[in-house]
Amino acid sequence: MIRDSISSTLAPQPSWFTAKRLLAIFCIINLLNYVDRGAIASNGVNGKRSECTKSGTCSSGSGIQGDFDLNNFQDGVISSAFMVGLLLASPIFASLAKSVNPFRLIGIGLTVWTFATAGCGLSINFWSITICRMMVGVGEASFISLAAPFIDDSAPVDQKTAWLGIFYMCIPTGIAVGYVYGGLVGSLLNWRWAFGIEALLMLPFAILGFLIKPLQLKGFSHTGSKRPSTSVQTSCTEAVASPCQDGPFQTRNDSMDDSKSAPGILNQFTRFWMDMKVLLLDKVYVVNILGYIAYNFVIGAYSYWGPKAGYYIYHMNNADLMFGGITIICGIFGTLAGGFILDRMTNTISNAFKLLSVATFFGAIFCFAAFCFKSLYAFIALFAIGELLVFATQAPVNYVCLHCVKPSMRPLSMAMSTVSIHIFGDVPSSPLVGVLQDHINNWRVTALILTSVLFLASGIWFIGIFLHSVDRFNEENELQVSVTDRSNTIPLLGETTQSL
Repeated sequence: MIRDSISSTLAPQPSWFTAKRLLAIFCIINLLNYVDRGAIASNGVNGKRSECTKSGTCSSGSGIQGDFDLNNFQDGVISSAFMVGLLLASPIFASLAKSVNPFRLIGIGLTVWTFATAGCGLSINFWSITICRMMVGVGEASFISLAAPFIDDSAPVDQKTAWLGIFYMCIPTGIAVGYVYGGLVGSLLNWRWAFGIEALLMLPFAILGFLIKPLQLKGFSHTGSKRPSTSVQTSCTEAVASPCQDGPFQTRNDSMDDSKSAPGILNQFTRFWMDMKVLLLDKVYVVNILGYIAYNFVIGAYSYWGPKAGYYIYHMNNADLMFGGITIICGIFGTLAGGFILDRMTNTISNAFKLLSVATFFGAIFCFAAFCFKSLYAFIALFAIGELLVFATQAPVNYVCLHCVKPSMRPLSMAMSTVSIHIFGDVPSSPLVGVLQDHINNWRVTALILTSVLFLASGIWFIGIFLHSVDRFNEENELQVSVTDRSNTIPLLGETTQSL
């Protein structure tokens, strides 16, 4: 009786919400995130340092490098600063999601991102733009950790990986648009305007993150007091938070909780390490991430060294354009195809591992064969097919991250996935490939050795097929009571929503 009466008072989904609208909003935000990454790498924004010839003729610098007179090392530090902020903040936002509404955390992150991006345009020297880029990484961390679980909640059951594919398609698209956008703004206006325009475009989304009623993420039941729901009365939504706190079921005093802030912080750390232990002991999750690390090791090195390898192996004068075009087109279509194919197969964790292993294996074969041919046209054809297959892994690998853990663990699962694939994948791969090339001095052999790592990724994911896997998406977890579970059975995909 008590549960039924409380369940009847639970508010429906916010009036602004439809699943497709949420996907569109998150895709635009994701696109802006990666437009920024592409823009700062573009010649129009990054620019070049002033150079002087032996005869004494000097050319003026341009962009960030020219204005601040940065050497290549300092220019690289700016990129690394962003990654430091992203990797440090991702687990923090994921952990906070258990005590603060995840939707509000995205709003906080977008606000940090907006002000930090504007700060990049207003920076006065190397240190100021480095700090601002680090804060941009911090702001993006909340979205990376929390957006995918919201999409996973909202997507139709038989289209979950397709929706994830649409979301992750924004990565290659955003970077490509960023290159063009940065070049145009840098040449027509000034590199500082590129960051200012980005900030203005993101500002409405940051504001909406605070003004509109937040969605509840599956696995969490937050109240206005920002405490995870552990009892019947705290499962009420914001609209009925006050009656519940003042009602006959109240068991704790907020002032007592405030006086115990230090133990509260300690509990946060304890909970974080307990959750980390759960992740590290989950064989399905570990195998998935190990394969993802090997995969990202190759993709990261391809993106950095690919144009240079193409120039020396095939004497491409337009190697940047060639590799960029292949990556963009194959990235978009491959990512979308991977999501749709897994849905056709029936989106299960076992099927995801099958698709990951097979697509990566045949993609590796085509990419490996491409570097064996001396003909440029044969290389382009084979490499394009290989990349199309390799990029088909994006939606399935993230599907496994989201569904092999309890709903309450998904933000941390996504955060640690991001941290792992960068720290152990694309961050060390570029310098290691550079060391290998310095040692053997043969770009074709270097490219073949690098590509062979994809076979390792395929083998690791192949192991995942035989692991006992359970889709935990619908599991009840420690932060939810049955009342909350019952309220979550309301279909998220209903296009008609009730007003609050």
